[in-house]
Amino acid sequence: MSSLKLPSAPNSGLFKQGYQTQSNADGAINRNIQACREISSMVATSIGPCGKNKIIVNHLQKIIITNDAATMLRELDVVHPAVKVLVMASDQQEREMGDNSNYVLVFAGELLSLAEKLVILGLTPTEIIQGYTLANKFALKELESLVVDQVDDVTVKSELLKIVKPIISSKQFGSAEIISELVTEAVLNVLPRGNPQAFNVDSVRVVKIMGSSLESSFVLRGMVFPRPPDSHVKSVKQKSKVAVFTCPIDITTTETKGTVLLHNAQEMLDFSKGEEQQLDTLVKEIHDSGVRVIIAGAGVGELALHYLDRYGLLVIKVPSKFDLRRVCRVCGATPSPRLGALSPEELGEIDVVETTEIGSDQVTVFKQDKNTSSSLTSTIVIRGATQNNLDDIERAIDDGVSAIKGVLKDSRLLPGAGAVEAELVRRVTAYGEKTPGLLQLAIKKFAEAFEFLPRTIADTAGLDTNEVIPKLYAAHTPAEEQSSSEGLSIGINIEAESLEDSLVDISNEGIYDLFISKKNAIDLATEAVNTVLSVDQIIVAKRAGGPVMPQQPRPGNWDQAD
Repeated sequence: MSSLKLPSAPNSGLFKQGYQTQSNADGAINRNIQACREISSMVATSIGPCGKNKIIVNHLQKIIITNDAATMLRELDVVHPAVKVLVMASDQQEREMGDNSNYVLVFAGELLSLAEKLVILGLTPTEIIQGYTLANKFALKELESLVVDQVDDVTVKSELLKIVKPIISSKQFGSAEIISELVTEAVLNVLPRGNPQAFNVDSVRVVKIMGSSLESSFVLRGMVFPRPPDSHVKSVKQKSKVAVFTCPIDITTTETKGTVLLHNAQEMLDFSKGEEQQLDTLVKEIHDSGVRVIIAGAGVGELALHYLDRYGLLVIKVPSKFDLRRVCRVCGATPSPRLGALSPEELGEIDVVETTEIGSDQVTVFKQDKNTSSSLTSTIVIRGATQNNLDDIERAIDDGVSAIKGVLKDSRLLPGAGAVEAELVRRVTAYGEKTPGLLQLAIKKFAEAFEFLPRTIADTAGLDTNEVIPKLYAAHTPAEEQSSSEGLSIGINIEAESLEDSLVDISNEGIYDLFISKKNAIDLATEAVNTVLSVDQIIVAKRAGGPVMPQQPRPGNWDQAD
């Protein structure tokens, strides 16, 4: 019998059919590093103010043009398990800080490709992980001493601009001045005066209206809906009560089916009249309770609209449940799931509702006075020529607003433009020199990884990296008689015409990085890299479900195995 036994793959009896495993012996670590390097080199060119845009066509054939790493990764379906670890770290950074998500990915990719060289030299992944962890601890401690400025008072526009402007410059270089003005104005409108810590990112809304140019954008207190009201009444000028309904405003239909037996024509006429009277009394009740504005979360029936118009109520449909929540916050109303008069506690108040035309679009504006008691909201109305451009500006604004959240946690600022990285390369290398044993190799590689930022900034700005980077390092190396803080704020000048002016003092230009955001990014990247390096085997189960429908159309029916 044994002679008939066919040779089969090792471990074939261990798992179900269709499993794939990659172990260290097959070079799983090298393959993981390669995959991670692939994705980080893809987003690396998009880092910094002169970063290149990418065109992404997602699975729904929507075209997205952006240089924002978080958006790219959201639209790309990454399936490689090791790369997913990096993507999750980057995603975490985007959610917590709103900025530096690109930094996490590229820095992690750089650390991994340097780790590959160390593996070739014969270091084990465990030693690399230990070295990286030590270097990471040291780098985060050193960051504390690199702080050059801070946001002293978040309620002052010039202080807020310190951090908002550099962040928006890295996404929308050239129009940063206009966008950061809009963002700071919108944020200052909604910052709770007594307690700035209670700032909610959701209080700043963005409405995109095609046409005109970015210069025509403006900020409004309150909310803007890109649709006109459904009723005849288009605006309410005085302070009025607001009712919010999440149910359809229409004749109520019964849950069960009912059959009505009509004996004669008169009964038939009375039947439809009864429905009309029922609606009439409902709308009259609402009108008598002092409500002048109705916000409908679902549809509004023809007949109901007729009566609402008769009583002179303003009705607007808000199909998005998120917008419905925001409008409830603006007015201080409670959404009601049933139609009818509401109790005074459930009603909200709004100062002015008006319909205006912006470009060729009619919009409804819910305006608030400065001294309203309910929570403040401000809306940035952005104008622009193409939808893609508007989307990209919206992403820049989102990042700018999220940065405010970071500033409220920790207001310290680091020098930008690659100055921090140049300083860290020098300090972490010096720390590596003092560390005995094999770990110093990993620590020095960790220091080397920081070079990615100044190199990419110089590269995308069209400067000669081989000349600019040494010059930057020279500026950061203190001479004997100097104190080490003098060269600290020297960064790369992306608008440089020649090698002479390729460096710039960032404190004059106001190019800052948020301390907490950078600290978080370095920590997350190291964490992700250590996770990838500690993996020595990948076991992938067979996908659940039946046969997968092929993507390309084939002749014949794909379901028949012919």
